[in-house]
Amino acid sequence: MNKLGISIYPSNASVNEIKDYIRLAAEYGFKRIFTCLISASDKDIDVVLNEFKDILSVANENDMEVIADIDPTVFNKLKASIFDLKVFKEMGLSGIRLDMGFSGYEESVMTFNEYGLKIELNISNGTKYVDNILSYKANLNNLYGCHNFYPHIYTGLSYENFINSSKQFKELGIRTAAFVNSPSAEHGPWPVSEGLCTLEMHRDLPIEVQAKHLFATGLIDDVIIANAFACEDELKVLSELNKEMLEFNVELVEGIRDLDKKIVLEEFHFNRGDSSEYMARSTQSRVKYKGESFPPYNLVDIKRGDILIDTDLYTRYAGELQVALKDMKNTGKTNVVAKVVEDEIFLLDYIKPWSKFSFKLID
Repeated sequence: MNKLGISIYPSNASVNEIKDYIRLAAEYGFKRIFTCLISASDKDIDVVLNEFKDILSVANENDMEVIADIDPTVFNKLKASIFDLKVFKEMGLSGIRLDMGFSGYEESVMTFNEYGLKIELNISNGTKYVDNILSYKANLNNLYGCHNFYPHIYTGLSYENFINSSKQFKELGIRTAAFVNSPSAEHGPWPVSEGLCTLEMHRDLPIEVQAKHLFATGLIDDVIIANAFACEDELKVLSELNKEMLEFNVELVEGIRDLDKKIVLEEFHFNRGDSSEYMARSTQSRVKYKGESFPPYNLVDIKRGDILIDTDLYTRYAGELQVALKDMKNTGKTNVVAKVVEDEIFLLDYIKPWSKFSFKLID
Protein backbone atom coordinates (compact mmCIF):
# COMPACT_ATOMS: atom_id res chain seq x y z
CA MET A 1 0.00 0.00 0.00
CA ASN A 2 1.30 3.46 -0.91
CA LYS A 3 1.83 5.85 1.99
CA LEU A 4 2.09 9.57 2.59
CA GLY A 5 4.57 11.20 4.93
CA ILE A 6 5.70 14.47 6.51
CA SER A 7 9.07 15.75 7.71
CA ILE A 8 9.94 17.31 11.06
CA TYR A 9 13.02 19.24 12.14
CA PRO A 10 13.32 19.77 15.92
CA SER A 11 16.27 22.15 15.40
CA ASN A 12 14.00 24.61 13.58
CA ALA A 13 10.68 24.47 15.45
CA SER A 14 9.35 24.03 18.95
CA VAL A 15 8.45 20.62 20.34
CA ASN A 16 4.80 21.63 20.74
CA GLU A 17 4.56 22.91 17.14
CA ILE A 18 5.95 19.64 15.86
CA LYS A 19 3.65 17.52 18.01
CA ASP A 20 0.61 19.47 16.79
CA TYR A 21 1.76 18.98 13.17
CA ILE A 22 2.15 15.23 13.69
CA ARG A 23 -1.36 14.99 15.14
CA LEU A 24 -2.81 16.97 12.23
CA ALA A 25 -1.04 14.83 9.63
CA ALA A 26 -2.23 11.68 11.40
CA GLU A 27 -5.82 12.91 11.15
CA TYR A 28 -5.38 12.98 7.37
CA GLY A 29 -4.00 9.47 7.20
CA PHE A 30 -0.28 10.21 6.92
CA LYS A 31 1.78 7.21 8.03
CA ARG A 32 5.44 8.17 7.60
CA ILE A 33 7.74 10.75 9.17
CA PHE A 34 11.20 11.75 8.01
CA THR A 35 13.51 13.58 10.38
CA CYS A 36 17.16 14.54 10.46
CA LEU A 37 19.57 13.80 13.28
CA ILE A 38 22.46 15.19 11.25
CA SER A 39 21.16 18.77 11.47
CA ALA A 40 20.71 18.35 15.24
CA SER A 41 24.20 16.97 15.83
CA ASP A 42 25.59 20.31 17.12
CA LYS A 43 23.20 20.29 20.11
CA ASP A 44 23.80 18.62 23.48
CA ILE A 45 23.19 14.93 22.99
CA ASP A 46 20.96 14.55 26.06
CA VAL A 47 18.79 17.44 24.91
CA VAL A 48 18.47 15.87 21.46
CA LEU A 49 17.52 12.48 22.89
CA ASN A 50 14.91 13.89 25.25
CA GLU A 51 13.34 16.08 22.54
CA PHE A 52 13.12 13.22 20.09
CA LYS A 53 11.66 10.83 22.64
CA ASP A 54 8.98 13.38 23.53
CA ILE A 55 8.12 14.14 19.90
CA LEU A 56 8.22 10.57 18.67
CA SER A 57 5.93 9.36 21.44
CA VAL A 58 3.16 11.26 19.62
CA ALA A 59 4.14 9.68 16.31
CA ASN A 60 4.08 6.21 17.83
CA GLU A 61 0.69 6.86 19.46
CA ASN A 62 -0.61 7.55 15.95
CA ASP A 63 1.01 4.46 14.43
CA MET A 64 3.40 6.47 12.26
CA GLU A 65 6.71 5.10 11.00
CA VAL A 66 9.63 7.44 11.79
CA ILE A 67 12.99 7.25 10.02
CA ALA A 68 15.88 9.58 10.86
CA ASP A 69 18.77 10.65 8.64
CA ILE A 70 22.13 9.87 10.24
CA ASP A 71 25.81 9.69 9.34
CA PRO A 72 28.85 8.13 11.06
CA THR A 73 29.35 11.30 13.15
CA VAL A 74 25.87 10.99 14.66
CA PHE A 75 26.39 7.26 15.03
CA ASN A 76 29.53 7.79 17.11
CA LYS A 77 28.06 10.65 19.14
CA LEU A 78 25.16 8.44 20.21
CA LYS A 79 27.59 5.63 21.05
CA ALA A 80 25.80 3.30 18.66
CA SER A 81 27.49 0.48 16.80
CA ILE A 82 26.54 -1.61 13.80
CA PHE A 83 25.89 -4.46 16.24
CA ASP A 84 23.85 -2.40 18.70
CA LEU A 85 21.16 0.03 17.50
CA LYS A 86 19.34 0.13 20.83
CA VAL A 87 19.66 3.90 21.22
CA PHE A 88 17.60 4.47 18.05
CA LYS A 89 14.87 2.11 19.23
CA GLU A 90 14.76 3.85 22.61
CA MET A 91 14.28 7.19 20.85
CA GLY A 92 11.13 5.81 19.24
CA LEU A 93 12.51 5.47 15.74
CA SER A 94 11.28 2.85 13.26
CA GLY A 95 14.48 3.01 11.23
CA ILE A 96 17.55 5.01 10.27
CA ARG A 97 18.50 6.48 6.91
CA LEU A 98 22.18 6.19 6.14
CA ASP A 99 23.56 9.28 4.45
CA MET A 100 26.79 7.74 3.17
CA GLY A 101 29.96 7.05 5.13
CA PHE A 102 29.55 3.28 5.38
CA SER A 103 31.12 0.62 3.17
CA GLY A 104 28.35 -1.92 2.49
CA TYR A 105 29.37 -4.48 5.07
CA GLU A 106 28.13 -2.26 7.93
CA GLU A 107 24.73 -1.74 6.33
CA SER A 108 24.33 -5.47 5.75
CA VAL A 109 25.03 -6.20 9.43
CA MET A 110 22.53 -3.55 10.55
CA THR A 111 19.72 -5.12 8.51
CA PHE A 112 19.83 -8.01 10.98
CA ASN A 113 19.38 -5.79 14.07
CA GLU A 114 17.35 -7.36 16.87
CA TYR A 115 14.92 -4.44 17.08
CA GLY A 116 13.53 -4.77 13.56
CA LEU A 117 14.67 -1.26 12.67
CA LYS A 118 14.53 -0.50 8.96
CA ILE A 119 17.78 0.49 7.30
CA GLU A 120 17.03 3.06 4.63
CA LEU A 121 19.48 3.71 1.80
CA ASN A 122 19.97 6.76 -0.39
CA ILE A 123 18.51 6.03 -3.84
CA SER A 124 19.62 9.27 -5.48
CA ASN A 125 23.34 8.50 -5.77
CA GLY A 126 22.72 6.39 -8.87
CA THR A 127 25.61 4.04 -8.10
CA LYS A 128 25.82 0.30 -7.45
CA TYR A 129 25.67 1.07 -3.72
CA VAL A 130 22.71 -1.23 -3.08
CA ASP A 131 24.31 -4.06 -5.07
CA ASN A 132 27.41 -3.75 -2.91
CA ILE A 133 25.33 -4.05 0.27
CA LEU A 134 23.48 -7.07 -1.09
CA SER A 135 26.80 -8.72 -1.94
CA TYR A 136 27.27 -8.95 1.85
CA LYS A 137 23.99 -10.93 2.10
CA ALA A 138 21.86 -8.17 3.65
CA ASN A 139 18.35 -8.87 4.95
CA LEU A 140 16.14 -7.46 2.18
CA ASN A 141 13.12 -7.43 4.50
CA ASN A 142 14.69 -4.65 6.54
CA LEU A 143 15.95 -2.54 3.63
CA TYR A 144 14.21 0.63 2.43
CA GLY A 145 15.26 3.11 -0.23
CA CYS A 146 14.62 6.85 -0.15
CA HIS A 147 15.68 9.63 -2.49
CA ASN A 148 17.31 12.89 -1.41
CA PHE A 149 15.65 16.28 -1.53
CA TYR A 150 17.43 19.36 -2.90
CA PRO A 151 16.97 22.76 -1.16
CA HIS A 152 19.05 24.65 -3.78
CA ILE A 153 17.15 25.57 -6.92
CA TYR A 154 18.33 23.78 -10.10
CA THR A 155 20.13 21.03 -8.13
CA GLY A 156 17.27 18.49 -8.06
CA LEU A 157 17.47 15.22 -9.94
CA SER A 158 16.88 15.06 -13.66
CA TYR A 159 13.99 12.83 -14.66
CA GLU A 160 16.35 10.38 -16.38
CA ASN A 161 18.54 9.99 -13.28
CA PHE A 162 15.48 9.63 -11.09
CA ILE A 163 14.07 6.81 -13.22
CA ASN A 164 17.36 4.94 -13.53
CA SER A 165 18.22 5.08 -9.83
CA SER A 166 14.67 4.25 -8.71
CA LYS A 167 14.56 1.18 -10.96
CA GLN A 168 17.65 -0.24 -9.25
CA PHE A 169 15.74 -0.45 -5.97
CA LYS A 170 12.27 -1.23 -7.27
CA GLU A 171 13.47 -4.19 -9.31
CA LEU A 172 14.92 -5.67 -6.13
CA GLY A 173 11.56 -5.38 -4.38
CA ILE A 174 12.81 -2.70 -1.96
CA ARG A 175 10.25 -0.20 -0.66
CA THR A 176 10.95 3.25 -2.12
CA ALA A 177 10.20 6.85 -1.18
CA ALA A 178 10.74 10.31 -2.64
CA PHE A 179 10.07 13.88 -1.56
CA VAL A 180 7.70 16.61 -2.68
CA ASN A 181 7.80 20.32 -1.90
CA SER A 182 5.13 22.18 0.04
CA PRO A 183 4.78 25.75 -1.31
CA SER A 184 3.34 26.86 2.04
CA ALA A 185 6.07 25.37 4.25
CA GLU A 186 8.89 27.57 5.47
CA HIS A 187 11.83 25.43 6.53
CA GLY A 188 13.83 22.26 6.06
CA PRO A 189 16.85 21.02 8.00
CA TRP A 190 19.29 23.54 6.51
CA PRO A 191 19.40 27.36 6.09
CA VAL A 192 18.94 27.17 2.29
CA SER A 193 15.34 26.34 1.43
CA GLU A 194 14.33 27.22 -2.12
CA GLY A 195 11.76 24.46 -2.20
CA LEU A 196 12.60 20.92 -1.10
CA CYS A 197 11.93 18.28 -3.74
CA THR A 198 13.57 15.22 -5.25
CA LEU A 199 12.87 16.05 -8.91
CA GLU A 200 13.89 19.49 -10.14
CA MET A 201 10.89 19.60 -12.50
CA HIS A 202 8.62 19.49 -9.42
CA ARG A 203 9.96 22.59 -7.68
CA ASP A 204 7.19 24.97 -8.77
CA LEU A 205 4.36 22.49 -9.34
CA PRO A 206 1.31 22.16 -7.06
CA ILE A 207 1.98 19.60 -4.33
CA GLU A 208 -0.71 17.18 -5.51
CA VAL A 209 0.69 17.17 -9.07
CA GLN A 210 4.14 16.31 -7.71
CA ALA A 211 2.68 13.40 -5.75
CA LYS A 212 0.54 12.17 -8.64
CA HIS A 213 3.63 12.12 -10.85
CA LEU A 214 5.73 10.12 -8.37
CA PHE A 215 2.99 7.52 -7.93
CA ALA A 216 2.33 7.41 -11.69
CA THR A 217 5.92 6.35 -12.41
CA GLY A 218 5.18 3.07 -10.63
CA LEU A 219 8.61 3.30 -9.01
CA ILE A 220 7.77 5.12 -5.77
CA ASP A 221 5.78 3.58 -2.92
CA ASP A 222 5.76 6.48 -0.45
CA VAL A 223 5.60 10.24 -0.98
CA ILE A 224 6.93 12.47 1.79
CA ILE A 225 6.57 16.24 2.15
CA ALA A 226 10.16 17.40 2.62
CA ASN A 227 9.65 20.79 4.26
CA ALA A 228 7.65 21.90 7.28
CA PHE A 229 4.99 22.82 8.04
CA ALA A 230 2.66 22.01 5.13
CA CYS A 231 -0.71 23.73 5.54
CA GLU A 232 -3.86 21.80 6.33
CA ASP A 233 -5.25 22.31 2.81
CA GLU A 234 -2.17 20.58 1.37
CA LEU A 235 -2.45 17.68 3.80
CA LYS A 236 -6.12 17.38 2.89
CA VAL A 237 -5.58 17.41 -0.88
CA LEU A 238 -2.87 14.74 -0.62
CA SER A 239 -5.06 12.60 1.64
CA GLU A 240 -7.78 12.66 -1.05
CA LEU A 241 -5.36 11.60 -3.77
CA ASN A 242 -5.95 8.29 -5.53
CA LYS A 243 -2.57 6.66 -4.89
CA GLU A 244 -3.34 3.56 -6.95
CA MET A 245 -4.31 5.08 -10.31
CA LEU A 246 -4.14 8.41 -12.12
CA GLU A 247 -6.97 10.81 -11.36
CA PHE A 248 -6.84 13.91 -13.56
CA ASN A 249 -8.25 17.26 -12.46
CA VAL A 250 -10.48 18.55 -15.24
CA GLU A 251 -12.51 21.57 -16.30
CA LEU A 252 -15.83 20.93 -18.05
CA VAL A 253 -16.86 22.91 -21.10
CA GLU A 254 -19.70 25.36 -20.72
CA GLY A 255 -23.02 23.77 -21.63
CA ILE A 256 -21.88 20.16 -21.23
CA ARG A 257 -24.80 17.72 -21.35
CA ASP A 258 -25.70 15.87 -18.15
CA LEU A 259 -25.03 12.45 -19.67
CA ASP A 260 -21.61 13.53 -20.96
CA LYS A 261 -20.78 14.92 -17.52
CA LYS A 262 -21.82 11.64 -15.92
CA ILE A 263 -19.65 9.64 -18.31
CA VAL A 264 -16.62 11.83 -17.58
CA LEU A 265 -16.91 11.99 -13.79
CA GLU A 266 -18.70 8.80 -12.74
CA GLU A 267 -17.82 5.99 -15.13
CA PHE A 268 -14.85 3.65 -14.71
CA HIS A 269 -12.23 4.35 -17.39
CA PHE A 270 -9.40 2.28 -18.82
CA ASN A 271 -7.40 2.54 -22.00
CA ARG A 272 -7.80 -0.18 -24.62
CA GLY A 273 -4.98 -2.67 -25.04
CA ASP A 274 -4.69 -1.85 -28.75
CA SER A 275 -3.77 1.71 -27.90
CA SER A 276 -3.42 4.65 -30.27
CA GLU A 277 -0.71 7.30 -30.18
CA TYR A 278 -3.39 9.94 -30.75
CA MET A 279 -5.87 9.12 -28.00
CA ALA A 280 -6.62 6.98 -24.98
CA ARG A 281 -9.93 5.19 -25.63
CA SER A 282 -12.36 4.34 -22.84
CA THR A 283 -14.96 2.35 -24.76
CA GLN A 284 -17.31 0.96 -22.10
CA SER A 285 -19.53 4.04 -22.10
CA ARG A 286 -20.53 3.42 -25.72
CA VAL A 287 -21.68 -0.07 -24.70
CA LYS A 288 -23.47 1.00 -21.52
CA TYR A 289 -25.27 3.91 -23.16
CA LYS A 290 -25.99 2.31 -26.51
CA GLY A 291 -29.30 3.69 -27.73
CA GLU A 292 -28.86 7.03 -25.94
CA SER A 293 -28.57 10.16 -28.06
CA PHE A 294 -25.22 11.97 -28.35
CA PRO A 295 -25.95 15.07 -30.44
CA PRO A 296 -23.08 17.27 -31.69
CA TYR A 297 -22.64 20.61 -29.87
CA ASN A 298 -18.94 21.43 -29.44
CA LEU A 299 -17.03 20.33 -32.52
CA VAL A 300 -13.94 22.52 -32.09
CA ASP A 301 -10.46 21.35 -33.08
CA ILE A 302 -8.86 19.06 -30.54
CA LYS A 303 -5.89 19.90 -28.30
CA ARG A 304 -3.74 17.54 -26.22
CA GLY A 305 -5.51 17.02 -22.89
CA ASP A 306 -9.03 17.47 -24.28
CA ILE A 307 -11.64 14.92 -23.21
CA LEU A 308 -13.83 13.80 -26.06
CA ILE A 309 -17.11 11.95 -26.55
CA ASP A 310 -18.11 10.73 -30.01
CA THR A 311 -21.49 11.92 -31.28
CA ASP A 312 -24.30 10.09 -33.08
CA LEU A 313 -22.56 11.03 -36.33
CA TYR A 314 -20.00 8.31 -35.52
CA THR A 315 -22.83 5.71 -35.31
CA ARG A 316 -21.39 2.63 -33.51
CA TYR A 317 -18.78 4.76 -31.69
CA ALA A 318 -21.37 7.16 -30.23
CA GLY A 319 -20.81 7.62 -26.49
CA GLU A 320 -17.17 6.49 -26.49
CA LEU A 321 -14.90 8.64 -24.30
CA GLN A 322 -11.40 9.51 -25.44
CA VAL A 323 -8.51 11.55 -24.06
CA ALA A 324 -6.52 13.42 -26.68
CA LEU A 325 -2.80 12.65 -26.50
CA LYS A 326 -1.99 14.91 -29.46
CA ASP A 327 -3.48 17.94 -31.17
CA MET A 328 -5.89 16.79 -33.89
CA LYS A 329 -8.29 18.24 -36.42
CA ASN A 330 -11.88 17.50 -35.40
CA THR A 331 -13.69 15.46 -38.06
CA GLY A 332 -16.90 17.24 -37.10
CA LYS A 333 -18.25 14.14 -35.36
CA THR A 334 -16.71 14.46 -31.86
CA ASN A 335 -17.65 16.73 -28.96
CA VAL A 336 -14.94 18.28 -26.81
CA VAL A 337 -16.58 18.01 -23.37
CA ALA A 338 -13.78 18.76 -20.89
CA LYS A 339 -10.06 19.42 -20.56
CA VAL A 340 -7.30 18.17 -18.25
CA VAL A 341 -5.87 21.12 -16.29
CA GLU A 342 -2.64 22.55 -17.70
CA ASP A 343 -0.35 21.46 -14.84
CA GLU A 344 -1.35 17.81 -15.32
CA ILE A 345 -1.18 17.47 -19.09
CA PHE A 346 2.32 15.94 -18.89
CA LEU A 347 0.81 13.10 -16.82
CA LEU A 348 -1.01 11.89 -19.95
CA ASP A 349 2.26 10.16 -20.86
CA TYR A 350 1.53 7.65 -18.07
CA ILE A 351 -1.66 6.35 -19.69
CA LYS A 352 -0.44 3.04 -21.07
CA PRO A 353 -2.37 0.13 -22.66
CA TRP A 354 -4.91 -1.12 -20.09
CA SER A 355 -4.15 1.77 -17.71
CA LYS A 356 -7.04 2.71 -15.43
CA PHE A 357 -7.75 6.40 -14.86
CA SER A 358 -10.41 8.77 -13.61
CA PHE A 359 -11.37 12.44 -13.63
CA LYS A 360 -12.13 14.89 -10.84
CA LEU A 361 -13.83 18.25 -11.26
CA ILE A 362 -11.68 21.04 -9.83
CA ASP A 363 -13.33 23.39 -7.36
